[in-house]
Amino acid sequence: MTRSAELPSPTAWWRVQSLPLWSLALPLLALLTMALSWGAPLGPALGAVLIASLFLAVVSAIHHAEVVAHRVGEPYGTLVLAVAVTIIEVALIVALMLAGGSGANTLARDTVFSAVMIVCNGVVGLCLVVGGLRHGVLAFRVEGTSPALASLAALAGLALVLPSFTTTTSGPTYSGSQLVFAGVTSLALYGVFVFVQTVRHRDYFLPVDNTDEDSHAAPPANWVAWTSLALLMVSLVGVVGLAKALAPALEAGVAAAGAPKAVVGVLIALIVLLPETGAALRAARGNRMQSSLNLALGSGLASIGLTIPVVAALSPWLPFPLVLGLRPIDIVLLLLTLVVGTLTLGSGRATVMQGAVHLVLFAAFLFLTVVP
Repeated sequence: MTRSAELPSPTAWWRVQSLPLWSLALPLLALLTMALSWGAPLGPALGAVLIASLFLAVVSAIHHAEVVAHRVGEPYGTLVLAVAVTIIEVALIVALMLAGGSGANTLARDTVFSAVMIVCNGVVGLCLVVGGLRHGVLAFRVEGTSPALASLAALAGLALVLPSFTTTTSGPTYSGSQLVFAGVTSLALYGVFVFVQTVRHRDYFLPVDNTDEDSHAAPPANWVAWTSLALLMVSLVGVVGLAKALAPALEAGVAAAGAPKAVVGVLIALIVLLPETGAALRAARGNRMQSSLNLALGSGLASIGLTIPVVAALSPWLPFPLVLGLRPIDIVLLLLTLVVGTLTLGSGRATVMQGAVHLVLFAAFLFLTVVP
């Protein structure tokens, strides 16, 4: 490709359809709002501004993620968004744990478990319902969803279930050596999955029959994709920064309502996963269910495969032991999710019915978190 074909003229920059002016302004607006509100008392007016800025940052992140995905193709596009969101999610978890003292010893567990339940039930359920209502029967590749779900089951069991049954330490915690083992194996298994998804068996994760007109449009130029990637990172930093600014109000609201502390982890996961949820829903509307599942399952895998190694590495410097083991009620919900997910994804075809089942499980998760 020639230089003239790759670099835009000064006037062409503002005319590029993939980068409308609002997509350039919103990430910067999110950062500006975050900077101006840093350390300020959070009143109703400021809270409303932060929520509006958070929503706009999510919209911007979805747009730029789709531009990057259209340029690099599947499954790299969904992987970029999943990994980027998870890395910033990990940073948010660590920051809140360090600032929260001993009361935050369950935050990593609650947020990771919430992320798994949100993507496996909430996101998958919504995508199946939205896509099923629009297209009837949705098709996807079993050879891609099966290893993803198997890896997710192994990682969730190793990181969130086994700590409740080990005997070296008291309580639902791992000893130092056990935590190192869980962190190393989680990272290794996630790394193998990424290798299979992007190199060894990439074709397993491509859409089955893509009839979405947008996906057949000419891909954006390299400079557009690189610009969108940078703006995606800025948007995600804005999402997480604004979520952190809203965290004290969330915690105060949860305490005032008398709800369990686990609700804070659920709210954080819901906010951080908004960009991925929006991108997955758009893919489902475009009859690209495989892309939706790549995002959902990939996000769950990244959440465990990247969060557990990081908190394991930081555990010697934390002033409290990490509580990773789930409560019995959560173990039952996780087991139900994995069984239903196996049945849903095992045939390569799904309808609104399967989506309704996942949404019921998601509603049960939300209800039992508030009323355990």
